[in-house]
Amino acid sequence: MNGTVIIGAGQAGVQTAVELRAAGYGGSVTLLGAELALPYHRPPLSKAYLTGEKGADALLMRGPSFYSEQAIALHQGADVIAIDRASKSVKTAVGRRFGYDHLVLATGASARPLGCPGADLDGVMVLRSRADTEALKLRLEAAARLVVVGGGFIGLEVAASARKLGKQVTVIEMQDRLMARAVGPDVSSFFAEVHRQNGVDLRLGDGIAAIAGRNGAVSGVRTSSGVELACDIVLAGIGVSPRTELAEAAGLSIANGIVVDSAQRTSDPQVFALGDCASFPNPYGDGMIRLESVQNAVDQAKIVATGIMGHQARYQAVPWFWSDQYDLKLQMVGLSHGHDHVEERGNRADRRFSVFYVKAGRLIAIDSVNRPADHMRGRKLLAAGAPPITPDEIDTHFAARRDT
Repeated sequence: MNGTVIIGAGQAGVQTAVELRAAGYGGSVTLLGAELALPYHRPPLSKAYLTGEKGADALLMRGPSFYSEQAIALHQGADVIAIDRASKSVKTAVGRRFGYDHLVLATGASARPLGCPGADLDGVMVLRSRADTEALKLRLEAAARLVVVGGGFIGLEVAASARKLGKQVTVIEMQDRLMARAVGPDVSSFFAEVHRQNGVDLRLGDGIAAIAGRNGAVSGVRTSSGVELACDIVLAGIGVSPRTELAEAAGLSIANGIVVDSAQRTSDPQVFALGDCASFPNPYGDGMIRLESVQNAVDQAKIVATGIMGHQARYQAVPWFWSDQYDLKLQMVGLSHGHDHVEERGNRADRRFSVFYVKAGRLIAIDSVNRPADHMRGRKLLAAGAPPITPDEIDTHFAARRDT
């Protein structure tokens, strides 16, 4: 038997290997990671690792001895270039082949590059890997001004970190509010005010038309509205694209990610996919969705391991996310798109409040700022089916559990 081969040594890939061993899987587990570094956590890259509050060792998912102790064959610097479904094998860039009985695609996503003139200048950066953060840290030491393109989680977390390091920061966001894909307008406006209070120059409803350079390096940007901004670094925080190239070349179904069923199986029943690269049915969304979160990767890994062990399981976890910006912990549970009513509890002035999203009388999502008890209670309610709820019932469910 060839056992299980996992392509990708990020959160989804490592967690799948861990879950297989925890479930008593007796076959071989081969984990192929393209990076040379030991598998590490990505969330701190835009925050504590960027500011220097955490070192490289603190990022590691597991210690160096863990993989050998668990009989997980970790191959670092193993860039997989092809999947041969007929022979049930994969091939790396150096020509090495690995056979499999089950294949797991945890290929993740790649940062979207800017497409404007000047995007190839030295100093135009993305942040997706540890190496990206290390390069940005080095440049920030000598830089005074940073322009962040994109007002999503990564862009705003980097903006907050750069302000902590004393840098001038401008955030350019095409939409008229921050984090529009993830939170409601009230939460967007609150975070916009917080960033402005911390000295960030926010330019909403604007884009980037071109990046100017001097001697091959970034010297400034021109926005879509014609504003010229001097800067030393441009960070593209405009989202990610699922890494589906291997799956597509192997003939698997692709639609905004590698298409899987509720058991995380692709169109080939011997091949699973999970994490940032997978598009899956979710009862909390409309049709197929793709989520980019640690929670999603961890929960889906359990489903994949269950399937490989020959048991039936369906992924039905409630989506939840978080973002740390300045002294604020933003926690989101559920998907608020399509809500028809909003209730807010707490005090914005105290920087502790929650926004509850209701659709057809049923609670569908909660955004919480520095109110972790609301978030945890919301996760339990949504997982249980979240019965129809009135404003008074929101108080009943959450009042006794509010933080003091």
